Order: sequence, then structure tokens, then C-alpha cells
Amino acid sequence: QGKFTLLRDTRTDGSFLVHHFLSFYLRAGCKVCFVALLQSFSHYNIVAQKLGVNLTAAKEQGQLVFLEGLKSCLDLLFGEEEQPGQPSPLQFLSTSDLRALFDFVWVSLTPRDGDSWKGPVLLVDDLSVLLSLGAAPVAVLDFIHYCRVSVCCQLKGNIVVLVHSNEDSEDEENELVVSSLCHHSDLILWAEGLATGFCKDVHGQIKIIKRLSLRQAAEQDLVHIYQYKIQDRNVTFFARGLSNAVL
Repeated sequence: QGKFTLLRDTRTDGSFLVHHFLSFYLRAGCKVCFVALLQSFSHYNIVAQKLGVNLTAAKEQGQLVFLEGLKSCLDLLFGEEEQPGQPSPLQFLSTSDLRALFDFVWVSLTPRDGDSWKGPVLLVDDLSVLLSLGAAPVAVLDFIHYCRVSVCCQLKGNIVVLVHSNEDSEDEENELVVSSLCHHSDLILWAEGLATGFCKDVHGQIKIIKRLSLRQAAEQDLVHIYQYKIQDRNVTFFARGLSNAVL
């Protein structure tokens, strides 16, 4: 409880990690606020069904609060409100801050009378889209800071955020946000594409960084590196050099 997990991908697609955490927390009975900025609800629902989770049922039961970013952007840009009288969570498209998005998260995860969910979880896929939509890096970092204070500290919940990064990229704003988030994360799961290129038996490698230095300044971060292969319903992990391509 109270942990901030950063999902980072470079030269590959790390969305399989988002699907894992979404299904994991729903099966665990947690209240989940999913800020989905990259794909539609039907996309996440199809993948979740393969993992044994029904997102539609979770929404109807009140366990899952789903913000479909793509639809919300279109509704806001073309002047259509999803719910009349309520401001859109993506008001930053016409203002300079992400206060409306934070308010949406806070209202969604604040416990109500009769709730029996185990703990609140904020899941964001992916944070880089906010920058592409015109949000300033400072506004994005402020949003994450307030979410950490409210969700992790006050509500004793967890936050999982996906960001894309590329060390050779000229997108300085995105790299600034990624670097800042790395310094404040309790756990970093960094998916990277293979430097040698495509391989049918190894789809990439994942670096697991446990930020021990975040809690104790004298401690060294714990780093484990594995390779992985994405299958239809699961992901196989193995030590480097132990894939079927080698053995």
C-alpha cells in the first residue's frame, strides 16, 4: 500500500504491463480508477477477457471507474459534454492546469458508505499523451504529485503509471517528465526492445528496479533484468541467454 509504480518502455510497447496490473488489481478486489488515454474501452475489455476479467461487469458494480480519454477529447473539442452540468476531466485542453483531472481521480477513489473494496488504485495509460495534448510538463508533474499525496499517502492506495521514453528522442519535455518520475518511484518496471532487433522467441527485456534509495539514502537500488516473450494469454519471463532461441 502507498506505492508509486512507474512503467517505462523504450523501443517497444509496454502496454502488456498495464493489462497485467489492471486485471491483477480487479481480481484482488481493489477500487480502480483507470485513466485510459491511449486506447478505447473495447480494446482494454477484449484483452481483459483473455486474462479472465470482465471490465463491463466491474464498471457496473462500481469497482472500476473508466475515463475514456479519446472519447472525452472529442466530446470536449466538439462541444459535447458527456454529463451535462459536470466539467470534463480533460479541461486542460482549454485551461492551463490538470485540476479537473485530479478532481475526477479524487472523487472516483474516495471511499463511500457501503464500499467494500480493499484499496484504491490509480492506473494511467499513458502519461505521455497528456504532453501530446498540450499539457505543460510542470502541470503533469504537479498532477502526479497531488495524486501521490492523496491516493498513496491519504487513502493508502497505489498508483501505476505508464510513460514512453527514448534516450535518443528530441522530445525534451517528455524526457524531463520521465526522469522526474523515475526519481520519485518506489518501483520501476522498464521494458526495452532488444538492441539486436526482432526475435520471435524474445520480444524484449524488462529491468525491475526496486528504489531502496528512496526510503534510505545509504541503500543501493536493487536491479533485476529478465527477458520476456508475450503470448496470447500470458507473458513468459526468463534469464538473459536462456530463451528457446539460444537453448
